[in-house]
Amino acid sequence: MNKSNFNWALIPSFLAALQHGSLMGAARATGVSQPTLGRHIAELESQLKLLLFERTGRGLQATPHALDLAEAARAMHAGAADFSRLASGAGQSVQGSVRLSASQPVACHLLPPILARMRQALPHVSVELLVNNSVSNLLLREADIALRMVRPEQNSLVTRQIGQVRVRAFASTDYLQRRGTPQVPEDLVQHDLIAGDTNSEIEQGFEAMGLPASALHFGLRTDDLNVQWAAARAGLGICFMGEYPLEPDPNIAAVLPMIALPVLPVWLTVHRELRTSARIRAVYDFLGDEVTRALQGPHRQGLRG
Repeated sequence: MNKSNFNWALIPSFLAALQHGSLMGAARATGVSQPTLGRHIAELESQLKLLLFERTGRGLQATPHALDLAEAARAMHAGAADFSRLASGAGQSVQGSVRLSASQPVACHLLPPILARMRQALPHVSVELLVNNSVSNLLLREADIALRMVRPEQNSLVTRQIGQVRVRAFASTDYLQRRGTPQVPEDLVQHDLIAGDTNSEIEQGFEAMGLPASALHFGLRTDDLNVQWAAARAGLGICFMGEYPLEPDPNIAAVLPMIALPVLPVWLTVHRELRTSARIRAVYDFLGDEVTRALQGPHRQGLRG
């Protein structure tokens, strides 16, 4: 193989075919036509003088040669992406858009006043806010910066713990007047609870205290955390949410302070190479300072319990 004539642009097609096992699947994933992908694979095999895929009726079967080359190809592809990120940040001024990912409660309750201050501090930067309770993939550029309660494990990401949020039990004062205020965890069996629909964290916590989860009653189950909070404010039951620095709400009270509920770390995450971008570095640093300051302030969420 003539190294000087090697076509590095063939590597993405090779990796797509390897991952999806067919030209059709690779075409859907990359937006490149099947004939073009087929030519890329044939050209790569010709340059390497190796058979990379067996063509079968069900698609492409990677040969041992292809599997041996996969790790090196992924490293090449990642290196090209890093080069592109570095180049895109070179010489940039602090202007343009930054895509930020955050969970629903963080986006609705914690970020708005911080983003308002950032708009004044960085007037030429616009924010695209991706609100999702799942963890966005920064490596795939779903977001530039993520604010999460889960620490990512990828080595190519820079992450910084900027605070923590304590989970507490909340209910509306109207609900507590109607149903009474629980004094001990065992009292929860006499109340309606609001919890997630696809997890059993409440039941697991109850059983960890030596209490039967089967005795619990749920007034509402939904994975939408904003709906949980709104339902609690409307008097539907007791919910378990993180404390966020809001203005005092006289209609909400915290209950059962003796329950050992989780304290969630707050992580600010960015791709390592993206920190060379002036606008992303500016937003990253601003959020790091402002979110830390907000989380260190008094949690004023009408906590009267």
